[in-house]
This record gives sequence, C-alpha cells and structure tokens, in this order.
Amino acid sequence: MTQPSRPQDSRAALASFVTNRLGRANAARPEPATQTRKPVQSENQSFEKLTGYRELRLQRSAADLIGLNNPFFRVHESRAAATTRIEGKTFANYSSYDYLGLNGHPAVSGAARKAIETYGTSASASRLVAGERPVHLKLEQALASHYETEACVVMVSGHATNVTTIGAILEPADVIFHDALIHNSVVTGAQLSGAQRRSFAHNDPAALEKLLEATRHEHRRALIVIEGLYSMDGDAPDLAAFVELKRRYDCWLMVDDAHGLGVLGRTGAGLHEHCGVDAADIDIWMGTLSKTLSSCGGYVCGPAVLVEYLKCTAGGFLYSVGMSPPLAAAAEAALSALHAEPERVERLRRNGNLFLAGAKKRGLNTGTSLGLAVIPVIVGDSLKAVTLSDRLFKRGINVQPIIHPAVPERSSRLRFFMTSEHTPEQIAETVAAVADELAALETGATLIEQLMARRGA
Repeated sequence: MTQPSRPQDSRAALASFVTNRLGRANAARPEPATQTRKPVQSENQSFEKLTGYRELRLQRSAADLIGLNNPFFRVHESRAAATTRIEGKTFANYSSYDYLGLNGHPAVSGAARKAIETYGTSASASRLVAGERPVHLKLEQALASHYETEACVVMVSGHATNVTTIGAILEPADVIFHDALIHNSVVTGAQLSGAQRRSFAHNDPAALEKLLEATRHEHRRALIVIEGLYSMDGDAPDLAAFVELKRRYDCWLMVDDAHGLGVLGRTGAGLHEHCGVDAADIDIWMGTLSKTLSSCGGYVCGPAVLVEYLKCTAGGFLYSVGMSPPLAAAAEAALSALHAEPERVERLRRNGNLFLAGAKKRGLNTGTSLGLAVIPVIVGDSLKAVTLSDRLFKRGINVQPIIHPAVPERSSRLRFFMTSEHTPEQIAETVAAVADELAALETGATLIEQLMARRGA
C-alpha cells in the first residue's frame, strides 16, 4: 500500500511545474498556410532534445491540468498605457513601462510621423555604412546634455547595449564588480568580455568594499556596475557611496539607469538627482529608450573618447543596423516632454506612494520598494503568484507574475508598474482586489492542506 503524500510535498511538486517557462500553452496558434515536412534528423539533432525542453512540455501540461491561463504573451489590442484591451475587454494595466504616459503623446507621435515622411522607416544599414541621420545626432546630443556628459551613442537594443559595451571595454585581464541583482545583459556582457566577474550583496557598498580590498589588485582595469532603479524590487542604491569606492580603488563606475530616467529625482532626471550626486562623477551612464522615452533601443553617455571607441569597435553598434529614424525622433521628443512637463513625474510619485501605502495598510509584502514606478507584492512560491495573477485578470486587472528562476522560488511575486496616468480609484480598487484574492487563496490552500492531512491520518 502506497504512503499518502504529505501536503507540502504535493504542493511543492505542483508548484515546481509552474515557472516562468510556461510558454505559449494557451496562445492561439495560426494554421500553417501549407503542409510542411519536418527535416529528417538524428536523435541528437532534434530540437526536442534541447536542454530543458522536456521540462517545458511538462510545465505546459501541468498548467493546463490545473486550469491556469497562461499569463504570458497575451495579445493586447491597444497601446501600452495605464489601461489596455485584451480580447475586447478593458483592463487596468500594471504591465507597462510607460511610466510618464508619453506613449501616444501628441508630440512624440508627431515626431515619429515626421521622421517617417522624411527618412522612411529604416536606416537601411549600420550607421557606419548608411551614414548618420539628423535625428540620431539630435537624440544623442539631447541625452548627453541630460547626463552632463561629452557624448552619447544610441543602439537598437537596450540589452545589446550593455552586452556590447561591456564586451568591448573589458578583457580577460580585467574584472567587473556588479550588484547581485544586476540585469542579465550586464552578466552576458561580462561573459563576452572574458573578464573576471564578482558580485556583491544587493545595494551593499560595504560588501563591495570587502571585495575590492581583497581582489582589486589582482586585475588591470575594473568596472563597477549598479542600476538606478532595480526592476524587480523597486529600490535604489546609495550612489555617493559607490562613487567614493570607485575613486578609492581606481575603477570605472557604470550606472544602468533604464528604469531610473523619468522616475528618480524631483524632476525625473535619474539616479544622480535622486541621490544628490553630480552626474559627472559617474564614468558611464547607460539606459534604454523603451521605458520613459516610449521608443526602443539603448544608449551610453560618457566621455567622447569612450563613445568614439564604441562606435568604431563595439559589435552591437558596428555590425548592427542603425536605429530606425522614427524611433530616434520619438525618443528625443519624449525626452523633451519629460523636461517640459515635470508634473508627470509628480503624478507618478503620488500614484506610487498611494499604492505602496495602501498595500502596506492591507498587510501586503512590498519588500524594499521605494514606492515609485516598480512595486512588487511578494507572495511566496511560483504557483501562488501565477494563480493570483490569473484571479486578478478575471477581475479586470492585468499584472504579471515574476517567478523562479527570474527570482528565488520563495520570493515569487506580482510586479506592479505604476504610471502617471493611473487614477486613485484604479489604485484603490487594485490594492483591495490583491489583498482580497490573496487572502482567499491562502485560506483555500490552508483548507486543502487540512483535508489532505485528514486523508493521510
């Protein structure tokens, strides 16, 4: 006679299937236009033998088995904003980086349309080959001015900007020190460079100092990389402390300000304004155009020598098509709107504080979030996070679960992106819905465990 499984074992086994690789199990698959034949392949050459594919299939089946809708890859029928339309229904939307509501701003859309009329939709080749367009130069000049640096280079992908920049400036004799929660693109860039990689505890300058004291002398060049606003936790580092360390130990300091621009500081200037630090004290400012600036791509601001070097040697710029002119024009217009309409930053701040205060009042775990653009609600295991997201979706609230391996299994969460365009009513209703559904979910889990315990007695 088999022994009954313990409640925690059953839940753990089920939860292990529900990870961020649920895939597109519930996404509509278009019918192929014609019948296709699979190429004849040996067993080892089959894509189905790729590492993790069997697990992926099991996870998809498990999600279907327990009736969970796939929260990923949903088709949105409207622009990214504080609300969205999915399958004809309007949802309060907390899965958009449109922090200041500039996506669709008349000046931003108008700049893109004008650029299309003048330059078309493509740069057609790398800027080395196809040449510059005035919109590229105007955007780079505006970003360099914003961060008070000598120059700037923009690239077609934010992820690729970090990868190719770090890959170009570091070599095997060098070392990169980065926050333990740094973005994947920084880690990938470090791997490309061949430099030694050392991580320090999140937002902990003292931990970095110990690493520097113990190992800095072993390497030629050193790069410290931190973020402005951390996208999983919504917190920010003590920039002044990191500036002091980079000076004392002769390092470059790079700040990935992707989520900080438009969010941190009184006017949304970024991490330097938030911390009261001179922007010129940072060697490399990196950011993306897809958040506050409502476009697509990445940028590096810094000394003219660095920018010239990247334009001539970084593979992600040199061998990539130049940024689409309408995207460059849109980003420059959005940056201008950020400067011209600081009230958007203030609205974002009020909305974030309102959500954070309401969440704490209802006993929700928001971790270390500052209550600005990124506010997590930490719920525990992946199964609970996905189930809570599904329940909220049925109530007209679109928010994504963040689950293992993107975060540790026991810190799975729902991640709420706030915008200046959310209303106080939306925020109050959302916080109440999260608290109610989480309480119901936890009560239900407790009842199931009690029933399973009785059955096994």
